[in-house]
Amino acid sequence: MENIKIDGTPETPTIKFDSKEGMLEIKGRSIAANPAEFYKPLLESLEKYATTPAEVTKVDIGMEYFNTSSSRCILGVLKHLSKIKKEGNMVHIRWLYEDGDENMRDVGIDYQHIVDIPFEMTEVPSE
Repeated sequence: MENIKIDGTPETPTIKFDSKEGMLEIKGRSIAANPAEFYKPLLESLEKYATTPAEVTKVDIGMEYFNTSSSRCILGVLKHLSKIKKEGNMVHIRWLYEDGDENMRDVGIDYQHIVDIPFEMTEVPSE
């Protein structure tokens, strides 16, 4: 399985996925005109990864902002991770949100209830 490394832009997040190590990082803004196309390689890779995941899958999601279309894609990522967890594998998700950004914190809380994976909610200093 290939690793994924996509550099962030003002409209798309940085994505790093190391399937061998079981490490996924998504950070930045997601307001792409076509988020389904942007997230497609990651979703396809996670689908393959789910067949033989690492012993522990560690995920850091630190979104500054994302639009509704991107929200569906991020939920798709989380659903793949939920499937991995339901198969008996360990999945650890850290939801990173900027200091004082209660809206983004609340989004993380909502997502963790939808996918039934407890998130480590982590407040980080604003840049």
